[in-house]
Amino acid sequence: MKNPRRILTFLPLKKEMKSKLILASAFLLILVSCAKREAEVPNPSKPNILVILTDDQGTLDLNSYGSTDIETPNLDRLAAAGVRFTQFYSVAPVCSPSRAGLLTGKYNYNAGLFGNVDTPNNDPEGKTGMPTEQVTMAEVFKPAGYRTALIGKWHLGHTPEKLPNGQGFDYFFGHQRGCIDNYSHFFFWNGPNLHDLYQNETEVYREGEFFGDLMVEELVNFTQPKGDPFFVYWAINMPHYPYQGRESWLKNYANLPSPRKEYAAFISTMDELVGNVLDHLQATGQIDNTIIVFQSDHGHSVESRAYFGGGNPGPFNGAKFSMLEGGIRVPAIISWTDGDIPKGEVRNQWAGAVDWLPTLADLAGVDLPDGEILDGFSLRDVIYSNADSPHETMFWATGNPEVKTNSWAVRKGDWKLLGNPFDPRNELEFLESDSLYLVNLKQDSTESQNLASMHPEVLSELKAIHNNWRKEILSQ
Repeated sequence: MKNPRRILTFLPLKKEMKSKLILASAFLLILVSCAKREAEVPNPSKPNILVILTDDQGTLDLNSYGSTDIETPNLDRLAAAGVRFTQFYSVAPVCSPSRAGLLTGKYNYNAGLFGNVDTPNNDPEGKTGMPTEQVTMAEVFKPAGYRTALIGKWHLGHTPEKLPNGQGFDYFFGHQRGCIDNYSHFFFWNGPNLHDLYQNETEVYREGEFFGDLMVEELVNFTQPKGDPFFVYWAINMPHYPYQGRESWLKNYANLPSPRKEYAAFISTMDELVGNVLDHLQATGQIDNTIIVFQSDHGHSVESRAYFGGGNPGPFNGAKFSMLEGGIRVPAIISWTDGDIPKGEVRNQWAGAVDWLPTLADLAGVDLPDGEILDGFSLRDVIYSNADSPHETMFWATGNPEVKTNSWAVRKGDWKLLGNPFDPRNELEFLESDSLYLVNLKQDSTESQNLASMHPEVLSELKAIHNNWRKEILSQ
């Protein structure tokens, strides 16, 4: 029996060799699958769907978003083949609420998740987590004939009914908690750092094998051409700490200062993995009929485990945990060749992760559940016709809604009001008088000046909008 507390370590060269062997096996599997693909396998009547969510990726950390020191050719392939958003928002600046909002099309408060899900050690009864009555993307697409899978990170609950197989996913491979070491697959946090790698609800051991390569292998296996379409939520655990990019990329970025060097190597490693999956879809003749969505879950981390930074929010202030633009404005892309989505175009309209569920259902011709009230809208007209944003307002909040000192934000048009703001990067200093902090994003996207005293009527309006929304949450 393997010792669940034993963390294996490997020399960097051995890690690199092992990763290359696994990657070579994955490509061999692709070639074999292509050779054996039979002509009589019918094309799915509906498009395949691949939703890619990266973890703690900075606002501008893609070449297509202006980064000049990181190589991301594969995610840039998606941008060249589709539409890229410049004002796209995560649901929350922290992992669990952000994921709940993406999967349900609701703000995290409406999805029943106020903050990060606790560990089983601290929550043995499984009280935290996204409530089981919430309808996920998988539960929307599965009744429409889709085979559904989650590959990667879950972090939305630990009891059986709150795990992926209890939330509409036919297949799950990955880790249940917030972050893991990519070689030992142990939960990377304060102890006890228990092993955390699962296939469905069965714990599996693949010590020493790079988790990124394991995810590619699982994706290749699950997305083999069949008569029924697939819906895959690929929740990549990168570039979330621990930074463990391939040795080749670390050498490539040797001249960058730390922690940008370590972060960049992990970003390019992640991009390489995305390229492996895109190549597989291309080789199996499925890429044209696959809607591919990409975004980050929120801004980059400046936690100690992340070497206090590495990500690039560009001109924006804030980072992970903050309602400033650098914490919630994220890169986002959608492509679909058979759907004639415009290629290489940019959309500056504001939209968010809550919009992906209604958008994908609309594009795929899948009905949303009767009576389900979403906070998101279909972005079809924005994507195809460059129409105005369907949003009049947008809300962010984490923590218990009864606690008035938690951070929150509301946006209406170009105006954004932040309550109890803070900047993890300490670029902005907030005074006690800044507990209500009003900005105009069209005039100043850096949010460097509080305009509350100059526009009291706007302040009053946005404060009332937030208070009314909060009252609705508390009355549920």
